[in-house]
Amino acid sequence: MTNVVVVGSQWGDEGKGKIVDWLSERADIVVRFQGGHNAGHTLVIDGTSYKLSLLPSGVVRPGKKAVIGNGVVIDPHALCAEIDKLAKQGVVITPENLRIADNATLILSLHRELDGIREDAASAHGANSGTKIGTTRRGIGPAYEDKVGRRAIRVMDLANLDDLSAKVDRLLTHHNALRRGLGEAEISHATIMDELSSVAERVLPYMDTIWSLLDRERRQGSRILFEGAQGTLLDIDHGTYPFVTSSNTVAGQAAAGSGMGPGSLGYILGITKAYTTRVGEGPFPTELHDEIGQFLGEKGHEFGTVTGRKRRCGWFDAALVRQSVAVNGITGIALTKLDVLDGLDELKICVGYKLDGETLDHLPASQAQQARVEPVYITLEGWKESTVGARKWADLPAQAIKYVRQVEELIGAPVALLSTSPERDDTILVTDPFED
Repeated sequence: MTNVVVVGSQWGDEGKGKIVDWLSERADIVVRFQGGHNAGHTLVIDGTSYKLSLLPSGVVRPGKKAVIGNGVVIDPHALCAEIDKLAKQGVVITPENLRIADNATLILSLHRELDGIREDAASAHGANSGTKIGTTRRGIGPAYEDKVGRRAIRVMDLANLDDLSAKVDRLLTHHNALRRGLGEAEISHATIMDELSSVAERVLPYMDTIWSLLDRERRQGSRILFEGAQGTLLDIDHGTYPFVTSSNTVAGQAAAGSGMGPGSLGYILGITKAYTTRVGEGPFPTELHDEIGQFLGEKGHEFGTVTGRKRRCGWFDAALVRQSVAVNGITGIALTKLDVLDGLDELKICVGYKLDGETLDHLPASQAQQARVEPVYITLEGWKESTVGARKWADLPAQAIKYVRQVEELIGAPVALLSTSPERDDTILVTDPFED
């Protein structure tokens, strides 16, 4: 028995929701360890669709404990709204099944406003200026900035409004100076205090010392599932900077973002889409602007769970996923959306790049170089048969199996699970990560 970390191996949107839900049935605790409500998972259970953006996937499963770790930035109003939305679907969330790190950073209205101001300013300079990141305008980045700047308001601060007042003063000293420089009106102390005091009573019952809780559970033999948001290529250090998210999305963050030691992480499962998608700005070497790209987008229903934004689509990039396997220490992958490729005459896989006459086996870190690389492809024969709903290898066309084996060889990691539809049971299990 081992704990399992789930990470996206591409730019996010790999179908982690279904896989996390599938694994959460085997887990005792599901831990969210980074990001905010700017990324989400769609779970389909018994025909009912649940769209989550901040809450861990375990909350929809009776008898499971869901944990939001210290590595997450939390918009308390969004948290309460999501709890209320799930309640209307019959999912009851209480302090018994949801615990939130006392040292997690809060997202405030001033963070959301600053996020929007910056994106609007970048848009005014033009989409090709290189300054527009394509954020979700939910205040994630500015909240992380305050965390690193040691002026953040944290969950535990809601418990002492007298001390909180001084911390709000310190926060506004920074933000109001910034707002004046941007030509924006200052924010009053009372506005922020009212904002925080209005949610304190609802949030505080969920507060806990998460590192201690997880340590106790680990010692008792509980199975812990660590759930990441976004994908490796959006990691603040290892992604396509600056077109990245504001946190570390790699597997190592599961330890830092929850308070558990790295030796407790166990199996690292990389969720990998059978083609490639990306939301927002930034480089995308295998992006398709033709009818095949449109085919993938329409058949794959490629729209963001949280934002509804249309995703850019392209061929599978094995060079990028190979990097993800290395930086995450991925043990095995869950290959998703294989069925979207049904019906194509041929399939291409990127195995490297051409840059200034040289051949590279990885995407360079330089933004300028990333914009200039040209993908190097191999071509495989497609298949006409349907793979939808396949639950064993024998159900797959020979060419589909050949495609999967080629992916395994090129990325240097085996397939542990193969997903053939959004339904959780339409999964071919090769290796159970909890039993590995």
